[in-house]
Amino acid sequence: MIRLDKYMAMCGLGTRSEVKRYIRQGLVCVNDVQVRCDDVKIDEEKDRVLFESQPLNFKKNVYVVINKPKNCICTTDEEEDGTIITDYLDEFMRARKLFPVGRLDADSEGLLILTDDGDFCHNVITPKKHIPKTYYVEFVGMLSDKEIQKLMKGVKIGDYTTLPSKVRRLGEQKLEITIHEGKYHQIKLMLEAIGNRVTYLKRIKIGNFGLPEMLMPGEYRELSSDELQQILCKENI
Repeated sequence: MIRLDKYMAMCGLGTRSEVKRYIRQGLVCVNDVQVRCDDVKIDEEKDRVLFESQPLNFKKNVYVVINKPKNCICTTDEEEDGTIITDYLDEFMRARKLFPVGRLDADSEGLLILTDDGDFCHNVITPKKHIPKTYYVEFVGMLSDKEIQKLMKGVKIGDYTTLPSKVRRLGEQKLEITIHEGKYHQIKLMLEAIGNRVTYLKRIKIGNFGLPEMLMPGEYRELSSDELQQILCKENI
């Protein structure tokens, strides 16, 4: 059961203050009865809510893929200085209070999922679920086959040893790295552990879901149910 004003905001009709005004104007009916009180409780599974005689499409949870640009912080805290990830969302999505599924450093870019579903977030980011995350990496200098093997077997970063990873050469100073964890600065620290340094980092895949090619930096769209299943896939490493 949720409040009517929250229900309407979650249907994309506007902010909580806007939908309160609609309710007080008598534009909303619940189970064919006009309602003017915004704190009426709604059973989202059973109750029928009409706005200006049109049924509302309620979404319990929202799942968004965004191509995170550089110099953007993966936070929803509006008190932070600089650009935060929710600055790229429209008013409806900001009203849903979406949060990032895992993080990307401010100077990194690429695939980022935003949602209001805590269970989904947990299933993606916890190492116990073994959901792979794949990154395109550029670095300085050269890496030997022996150093690549170290990355694949696991390296010490602080007091933690990384799980085995998949590493593929893409060029003299380019790699594709797939990991199962999401430790703070993990890819950068893995390269530092073998005496190297990341110069560019982009997440390109989570599970079997790749960053959509047509999605430009700062652009986003909702995910389909099939794409959500691709994200939760464990079998590409």
